[in-house]
Amino acid sequence: MSAEATNPATPGPVAGPAARWRARIDLRRLGRAALLGPAARDRLPDAIGHVAEAHRAHHPDADLEPLRRAWVLAESSHRGQMRKSGEPYITHPLAVTLILAELGAETTTLTASLLHDTVEDTEVTLDQVGEEFGAEVRFLVDGVTKLEKVDYGAAAEPETFRKMLVATGNDVRVMSIKLADRLHNMRTLGVMRPEKQARIAKVTRDVLIPLAERLGVQALKTELEDLVFAILHPEEYEHTRELIVDNASRADDPLAEIADEVRGVLREAGIQAEVVIRPRHFVSVHRTARKRGTLRGADFGRLLVLVGEDADCYAVLGELHTCMTPVVSEFKDFIAVPKFNLYQSLHTAVARGDGQVVEVLIRTHQMHKVAEAGVVALGNPYVGPPEEPSAADGERVDPTRPGWLSRLLDWQAAAPDADTFWSTLREDLAQDREITVFRPDGGTLGLPEGATCVDAAYAQYGEDAHACLGARVNGRLATLSTVLKDGDTVQLLMGQDPAAEPSKEWLEHAHTPAARIAIQRWIATHPSPEAPEETEDTEQRAGEQRGGTAGATTGATIGATTGGTDAQVERGAANIFRAAAAESSAADTPDSGGRIIAEAQASAGPATDRSGAAVALVDQPGATVRLAGCCTPVPPDEITGFAVRGGVVTVHRVECAAVERMKGVGRTEVGVRWGDTAECRVTLFAESFGRPHLLADLTEAMAGEGAEIVSATVEPPSQQRVRHTYTVQLPDAALLPALMRAMRNVPGVYDVSRAQTPGG
Repeated sequence: MSAEATNPATPGPVAGPAARWRARIDLRRLGRAALLGPAARDRLPDAIGHVAEAHRAHHPDADLEPLRRAWVLAESSHRGQMRKSGEPYITHPLAVTLILAELGAETTTLTASLLHDTVEDTEVTLDQVGEEFGAEVRFLVDGVTKLEKVDYGAAAEPETFRKMLVATGNDVRVMSIKLADRLHNMRTLGVMRPEKQARIAKVTRDVLIPLAERLGVQALKTELEDLVFAILHPEEYEHTRELIVDNASRADDPLAEIADEVRGVLREAGIQAEVVIRPRHFVSVHRTARKRGTLRGADFGRLLVLVGEDADCYAVLGELHTCMTPVVSEFKDFIAVPKFNLYQSLHTAVARGDGQVVEVLIRTHQMHKVAEAGVVALGNPYVGPPEEPSAADGERVDPTRPGWLSRLLDWQAAAPDADTFWSTLREDLAQDREITVFRPDGGTLGLPEGATCVDAAYAQYGEDAHACLGARVNGRLATLSTVLKDGDTVQLLMGQDPAAEPSKEWLEHAHTPAARIAIQRWIATHPSPEAPEETEDTEQRAGEQRGGTAGATTGATIGATTGGTDAQVERGAANIFRAAAAESSAADTPDSGGRIIAEAQASAGPATDRSGAAVALVDQPGATVRLAGCCTPVPPDEITGFAVRGGVVTVHRVECAAVERMKGVGRTEVGVRWGDTAECRVTLFAESFGRPHLLADLTEAMAGEGAEIVSATVEPPSQQRVRHTYTVQLPDAALLPALMRAMRNVPGVYDVSRAQTPGG
């Protein structure tokens, strides 16, 4: 873990009015002078006092004896080793430990940090570390040692990386030490060749900075970003530095003025709060300049309001929005809905009279600590009963591990191969923005920006999402490819088939590792079988369909399968969907409009025409009664009739849209009533998502309720949706509600309704 000399490009403090700003935890001041103090180098043991002081600031009652013993072992082990800068090597583990102490790491982490290079670079063994400092410190030192052996660059061997990550990912403190180690190495990178500086900076940018973001360690992440920026983009970095220096020399300071105004507002409201100015770091200023063009004074920082309790955060928000001009579009509540990396805060913005907008962050002191230090601020996750630190399989269980790290370990376990895991992880690390969507039960899902309903399904259900049939987004039906927005409510429609299969097309819409790995794993373990040869009768029916004569043939298939064997049902369903696909592509039958029409039998008689067998009586001698196909009335529907040409009376449900239209054109309304017979014929519409065996399951459910399918129309699937129209004969109209319930209960069917279309 050797680092080099001090990096001349390291961002330094800016003189002038900016000195009034109370910055975040300032790790930059912890350089060599802070480490060694005024004493000479031969008095290095005095430096441990700086670590102890920083540690006691966060943990007043901490036992410092383990730190003293770790210092003695580390200093004696590294004695005589030098860094390329000419400094004693011990300055590196000491600097790493001081960084972690400033962030609030607990004693065990600091002890392991002092020793993190001993096993790799000295004669000290892991067993010796374990005997002297215990199993916890041994585990952490071993984890950091393994991580150091991994090449994070493009040439990294994926399986090695995966093994190392698994070995260390079970304890977030290993990651914390690694990030602090990289920060100190980046600070002291200056003596290396430019090409090596660039290589290390790129690896830091691509892997370590996203890891710091996901672990919530913002104090490390922001400084690493600035150091990488200085190395990879020196001209833009220098320009940004000039912008910051020029702004610091301004006579006026809009941030300071608004900070004073906010203090006055909160003081009058009786709210105890600390209001500080947080300057943007270099990369943030650069991004803001690219977004807004010319920067104004308020663009160089944010206001941070720190309070004691969660409720005080909302009280501050209310006062600011009441007494100042809020920019409502800038409001975000990360307290009610924390980010995946533990971050909590209220974000808002207020506008000055001159048009400048100042961003305001509102949080408690504890939220601020976690926002800056992330997992480092969580303390020792293994302070519970002795049986808690380990799982049955020997892996450690971290109760405070952020959701992202838990998911990462799940991904690596589920990935079909190391290359898939590595490529998927890098894609995930490249996504630096998150959205939050809500479940109908009030729960939330954190997803990357650009995520779809496919991603939401696997985030909520894991591999059970293979049975997902569709979704409703904000109450409206949506395809699984629908891209979600921050704040959407997503209801996932799940099937009940345990053998459900995901669609290969879902990979095109999956953006999260959980979704991609689960789908790829299923595909890898279920290779597509060769297409079975078609039977003669299937080929004949398909040929007839392509020739435009599918009507009677396919309809007969449906009619037969409703009372036939499962195999017959499956073949009938397959034929219909094949024929539908052929119709969709060839459109050989103009009358069908691209649909497949199946007629099983002729109408039941002149008094009922094609609409049904239910008897409707009319008070007109000699009149022929026809039940309207637009609304297919059946007993006990309330009905009315209209006289049309040829002495025919059409019977409609009173709520049918055609009734008002026919009244409007002066058609004569005729009184009608139901006869004694209970038999009826009715047309039903079913809306479903496409899936294998859907039609077979649907027709089987209908047959189970005593329905005889007279005709069926199945439109070609469109965006995974299928629309079915069935005319069925029922021996008793009272069976209709049960029939519709049975159809709705078929997995994949999301709606069933009676025919109700304009017309008559």
